[in-house]
This record gives sequence, structure tokens and C-alpha cells, in this order.
Amino acid sequence: MTGGSSTKEASLNEARFSEGQTHQPLPAEAWHAVAAEEALKRLETGRNGLSAEEAARRLARHGPNRLTPPAGRSALWRFAAQFNNILILVLIAAAAVSALLGEIVDAAVIVGVVAINAAIGFIQEGKAEQALNAIRSMLSLNASAVRDGKRLTIPAEELVPGDLVHLASGDRVPADLRLISSRNLQVEESALTGESVPVQKSVEPVEPDAALGDRTSSAWSGTLVTMGQGTGVVVATGDATEIGRISTMIAGVETLATPLLAQMAVFGRWLTAAILVLAALAFAVGVWLRGLPMTDMFMAAVGIAVAAIPEGLPAVMTITLAIGVTRMARRNAIIRRLPAVETLGSVSVICSDKTGTLTRNELTVRRVATAEAAYGVDGTGYEPEGAFARDGAPVTDPAADPALLEIARAALLCNDAGLTSQDGVWHVEGAPTDGALLALALKAGLDQSATRREYPRMDVIPFESEHKFMATLHRVPNGGGRIYVKGAPERLVEMAAAERRADGDAPIDTAAWIGRIAEMAGQGQRVLAVASLDVSAGLKHLNFGDVTSGLTLLGLLGLIDPPRQEAIEAVKACSDAGIRVKMITGDHALTASAIGAAIGLRAGKALTGRDLDLLDDEALGRAARDTDIFARTTPEHKIRLVRALQADGATIAMTGDGVNDAPALKRADVGIAMGNKGTEAAREAASMVLADDNFASIAAAVAEGRTVYDNLRKTILFLLPTNAAQAMIILLAILAGTTLPITPVQILWVNMISAVTLGLALAFEPPEPDIMRRPPRRAREGILTGYMAWRILSVMVLLTIPAFGLFLWLESTGASIAEARTVAVNTLVVGEIFYLWNARTIMNPVLSFKGIFGSRPVLISIAICLLLQLAFTYLPFMNSLFGTAAIGLLDWAMLAGIGATVFVIIELEKATARRWRGNQSRR
Repeated sequence: MTGGSSTKEASLNEARFSEGQTHQPLPAEAWHAVAAEEALKRLETGRNGLSAEEAARRLARHGPNRLTPPAGRSALWRFAAQFNNILILVLIAAAAVSALLGEIVDAAVIVGVVAINAAIGFIQEGKAEQALNAIRSMLSLNASAVRDGKRLTIPAEELVPGDLVHLASGDRVPADLRLISSRNLQVEESALTGESVPVQKSVEPVEPDAALGDRTSSAWSGTLVTMGQGTGVVVATGDATEIGRISTMIAGVETLATPLLAQMAVFGRWLTAAILVLAALAFAVGVWLRGLPMTDMFMAAVGIAVAAIPEGLPAVMTITLAIGVTRMARRNAIIRRLPAVETLGSVSVICSDKTGTLTRNELTVRRVATAEAAYGVDGTGYEPEGAFARDGAPVTDPAADPALLEIARAALLCNDAGLTSQDGVWHVEGAPTDGALLALALKAGLDQSATRREYPRMDVIPFESEHKFMATLHRVPNGGGRIYVKGAPERLVEMAAAERRADGDAPIDTAAWIGRIAEMAGQGQRVLAVASLDVSAGLKHLNFGDVTSGLTLLGLLGLIDPPRQEAIEAVKACSDAGIRVKMITGDHALTASAIGAAIGLRAGKALTGRDLDLLDDEALGRAARDTDIFARTTPEHKIRLVRALQADGATIAMTGDGVNDAPALKRADVGIAMGNKGTEAAREAASMVLADDNFASIAAAVAEGRTVYDNLRKTILFLLPTNAAQAMIILLAILAGTTLPITPVQILWVNMISAVTLGLALAFEPPEPDIMRRPPRRAREGILTGYMAWRILSVMVLLTIPAFGLFLWLESTGASIAEARTVAVNTLVVGEIFYLWNARTIMNPVLSFKGIFGSRPVLISIAICLLLQLAFTYLPFMNSLFGTAAIGLLDWAMLAGIGATVFVIIELEKATARRWRGNQSRR
């Protein structure tokens, strides 16, 4: 956020100082805009720090320098909240009904399902609350502060505004600081800003509305010092720091219900209402129209309720999601919250961080420019593998090109880093920029150790932000001396008198070099220059006067954090699936635009956080919809963009790896954190973690999420017709005044068979061929479409008529009630077995060898179901328990014919629906 301050921060500022002070303190965001001495004055401190007494007073006033933990709910309350779901309440009602019927075992099973679901939700919710703890763990434990003119090590919690704090390489910044001295100080801030390289700090004030990543006069709590030394005055502690503000934002971000849970809640309410209406209707018809006893009608109504409630659906739904979790884990996508599996299937926009997500978070030299040529460089990261091309033509032997070789030698020698390979992976020991320069030198054929032995270093002028260059003095093989210089290109152009050409050195063409610098920067590259100066062998020590003039400019190096190749392919896959990818980063606009173009995002102007601050909610909504690249953003910008896209009806997946991403990760429908290079705060706020930090894994996860949702729909489409058919059979029996063709205990048996064996097989269905060629489903789309409702009614009729008709026929021919009921139950189950093959696809045909025999889980579940039905029909103890009787072979043949008829009719219905849809799409 670049303007204003929160009410909380303003009150903290007002309370910081005694009532007698003459200067109004600035908001926390504006300390970077005042001079260092002015900051000390306004904070009523000095170069000797605070006195112990004043520090104690301020500590009592502001409190410890730690983040306030949120008010959490008790474990009992969190557990009770897991039952606030209509499907769970329906399931509890089913258990109560089963208990009333004396089916204690069935009631216990249902209660067990409810308890397991509640336990899963309770555990996952507890893990989600660890996001704030992860941020708190980033804060420093101790600080080097100045009190009463003495440098002391004190607990970081005791820091107060006005304290002076010393920073050195390897320190974690203990509070928000306004720097008052800096010597080559660099701070790694990617967790807050998303910038891939450490930020060079200075004491000079910057613009008041500068973005967080451009406030070079400030250091932020929780960030890491990578190089140099510095001193800063504390301007904010605890919740008033940048990291504290983000922590407060995370605590205040509401977690959205996933599309599946929202749809199942609506579906559960409608299902509950339908069951109650149907049961009440049956009771009324039996008592007032048929004149049957109220007790009998009450039990019949209970039977309808038992028949209509899909007891196994929540369990099957949980198992289906769990299978999706397992499949995703094999593809490096670790799911932390179970419903996120399905939510991925409805994602229509992926808002991605840049650094480490779309890019490798490893600098690479992509371009080398000399006075006469431009070289392209292949390869990524620090691996010293890659080819050169000069003006588009391949360079077969870089070592044979004198201009390129001398630039590579300068990059290697004027360098304090080292490259090492461990298990085939190259790592940099030192600054990322130096690592990229070393990789360039090795690609050009140089050897680190041999070159440094051949050109031993005699002296060095370290890089400082004040002079913007590094210089090293070396002995050369012919006995002379040579100075190599690298640094800011504009600075080295000023210091150079000549430029290197193939036929010797020539006077420098300053305008041409300034043009090259602007061109490379415009491509989003970070530009460095390298130069050299031959000196006498007698020079043994370097002074500034030796290098500030007379240099020969060798060339320019363009560095970039390159996009992952797999990310480019994944963005294309997402586009084919109708999913928009948007980059939201804290990095510079030019860099973001260059990476966006490289990975295939839609071309267009990148909007910065400053641009977004000028937009009202309506204009922001249009910008969020039409723009694909957002740069220099803060956590507030990211949340505003996510909310604007959600308000437009999009289902959002947000990727990120920094603390600054955590609030948006929590707010998004699916928060996706990086598992390797991501912060713990980001991982804890997310619902999914990429184990390989690979954006490409998201595309695979989306396909899996769509498959899971397909399989959930197939399961519902399979289970509901059976439940509806059972309820309809009982209702028809009441209307006809006949004996119930199926008893409540037999209903529970059929429901168990349907869910545990047959229905569960659909959870293992592979993705359909067009899974990633469909547009994302609408987030508000009901779990059942009109066509699916038609299918449920059709199958219900196809199962009800033969089951009820056979029962009446057998009863009229003198068969026992037990035998007639056994035939009715088996009619339902055999019809379900054949319909299971239909349900493997919602619209596509299955009348093929692969459709019938292509799923092992389906074949296994059918075999198990048939064995259970044989036991149900023929085992004496099952006959006694369920009131069944043995039936003949002819009965089974008749049932098989009925099942086959169901299968054929549904396949014909699918074909008709496909033709109708095809005709509609051609109009």
C-alpha cells in the first residue's frame, strides 16, 4: 500500500512520543521519504540510541515487539462446528431413524461416518490456523541495539521505536527500520516483495509513494541481510510492521466455502425438503385416504425416509476426494484441505506469482552486447550449459571469439562467488548475480580455478551503493597488471574512455551505449557493464583514482530470472482448458512484462500497484478481468484483485511463495504454495502445496480436480435413482394398499450395497478424453443439471416398474412374501449393476469392450456385489436377518434381462442427447 495508513497504525504513531514533542510523526509507510537525521529527530533519539529508562517507558507504552496472536476458538467449539452442515444433519437423522427401527448396527455405522467426517474437518481446520504461527516464527530472536551509547545484544521483543539497530550479513532484520548508515548493505526481500534478487540499500530518502520494493532506505522485519553492514532506527514494531500488517490481514481474511461444499449444501437442503414432503405425503395418503393405522403409516413414512436418504453419499464423497488427493500427490501436488481437490476442477483464473513460480528464481545471463555485436545465451539457472549465438548465428567455439572471451574472463575474475555441483544440481555460493556471471564464464569455456590461478587477484574495491561498481586488480600471464570492473552500466559508461572492438580499442560512443542499455532494460533485463584497464606490474593496491576514468568498456550483460520451460507449456495447457493465467508480482513492470510475454500471457500494458490505487472498485473489476500482468503489487493489491475476480464470477487459484502472498492464498478459492522455495507462512495459508515448485503441476492438478468432480457427479447420478426407486416403491404400495414390497432393513442393505461396493467403483474412474478441452464449469452451477435430473427420473422409473410389478405378480401367483420381496430387492440391485456401466460416463457411450471391461474397480465391485446378493438370497442366517428366501435360476435370468434392458435404454437416451446437443451447437 503506497498511501495513507490504517487507523491502527495511526494510533500507534500518535502514542509513540511524549505530548510535548514539536514534530508530528509520519505514518509508518512514509519514514522512507525523510532524511536519516530528520527521522532520528522525529523519533527523539540520536546516534547514541535511547537510554535504558526511555526504552523501558516506550516498551510499556507500545508493548513487546512481537505479533499478537489471534483470538482462537476452543477445540470443542471447532469440533461442534463440523456438524453445521445439512448433509451431516440428514445423516444424523438417518442414524436416528435406523436406531428407532432397531437397526443398531446400521445406526452405529452411520454415526461412525459422521464422526470420521467431523474429525477430518477438525484436524484440517487446526492445521490452517498454523499460518499465523508460521509468520511469527520468521521474526528475529535477538537484536544488536545501541542503548546509552553502548552496543548490546538484547531480545528482539524488547525493541521499541527509536532504538538503533546494527545489521550484518546473515542477520534477520528484527523490526521495521529507517536506515541511517549503509555499507554495501543488501537485503533479501522476496518473501515480502517477490523480487528475485537482494535489494541494494542506501540512506537516501525515496519518494513518499514509492512501492515497498523501491523503498531502499528502509529494512523490513523478517527479511534477511545477505551482504554488507548497516544501522537503522526502529520505526515500527510488532503488529505495526509490514510483516505484522500481513499477519493481521491473514487473520482477517475469511475462508470461502468451496464450490462443492456450497453446491452440496444447496443439494442437501433440497433433498431434505423432498424427503420430508414425500414422507408426509405417504403418511397423509395412508391415514386419510386409505384409512390405515397411524402407527403403520408412521413406520412406512420412516421407511420412505430411510429409502430416500443416501446414507453412503458423504462417505463416498470423502473417499472420492481422498483418491484424488492420492493421485495428485503422485504428480507433486500435495493437498492440505480435502475439498480443494474438487475446487481445482472449477478454477477459471490462475493468479500466479512470478518469482520461483513461473520463473526459476535463479538469475541467468541472456544477452551480451559489445560495440559491434549482440550475443544470445542459452541455458537456465546456474548450470554452465548453454550455447551462444552472435547476431543470430551460432557461435561454435566461444573461446575463439576474443571479445566474448574477454567479457567472460572479466565476469569470472571480478567476482566473489563460486559455483558447485551437488548431485547434478548447480548451486551458487555468494550473490545470485555473481553466480549468473560465473555460469556465463563457464559456458564460454573458462575454468574457475585455472583462470583464477592464471590471473591472481592482488586487490579489490568492493561494490558499494555509493560508487555503484566493483573493481579487482590482477596479474596477467605476460607479467603486467589488469583491472577488471563491473557495475551499473551508466556509471561505467561515465568512467570509460574507450570501447573494445575487433580491430582494437576505439573512443567510446556514449550515445550508442546508452541506447543499448535502454533497449536491454526495456526487455525486462537487469543490465550490468564490464570494463578493463591495463596497468603496470608495479601497481599493487587499488585506489578510486585508478578506476574512475580511462577504462575500456568491454560490453553489457543482460540478466533475467528466466521462465521455466514447463511453465510455458502449462500456461498453454491452461489456455486450452479455458483458464486465464494472470501474473501478480511485486517485481518491476518491465521485468514482469518480459516474463509474461515469454510464457505466453496476453500482450498488453502491465498495471502497477500505483495504477491500481487510482481505480475505484468498478474500474478495478474491469482491470482485473482485462489485464493479465500486474507489477509492483502489495498484499493489499493482491487481495483486491482476487476479490474483484471472484465478484466477477471467477473461481480463483492463487499461487505464491512469500509471506506477502499468504493473505491472498487464504482468500483465493484454492491457494497454491511452493513446497521447496516457499515460506512456511505461504504453505500454511494455502490449501495445496507444489512439492516440485513447478507451475506445470497445477495443470495436472486441475485435470485431476475436474476428474474428481466428474466422478462425484457420476456417483450421485448412480446413487440417487436407487434411493428414489425404493422410496417410490413404498409410496406406490401405500397408494395401492398392498404389502410393502421392500422392508426398511432391506432398504438399508440395498443402500449399503449401492454405496460401499458399486458406487465406490466410480471414484476410481480415469479422466475422460476431453477433460482439458472443456471450459471451466461455472462456480454457481448446481451439482445436478436439468439433464442429470432427467436421467435420475428415467432410471428411477426403469428400476421401480419391474421391481414393483414383479412383486405384485409373484404375490398374485402364490409365492411367499419373503420370496417376492427377495425378487424385488434383487431386481433393484441387478438393475443397478447394469446401470453402473452406463454411469461410467455421463454423456459418452460405453457400449464397447473398453467401456464394459476397461475398469478393474467396476468389475471387482460387480463381483463383490453379486457374491453379497447370493449370500443375501441363499444363506440361512441372512434369510432370517433380512426376511429373504431362495429364488430359482429362471428368476435370475429374468432379472438379467431386466438389467440389460435398463442398460440399452440409457445408452439410447445418451445417444439421443448427444445428437440433440450437436444440433443445438450447429445452430
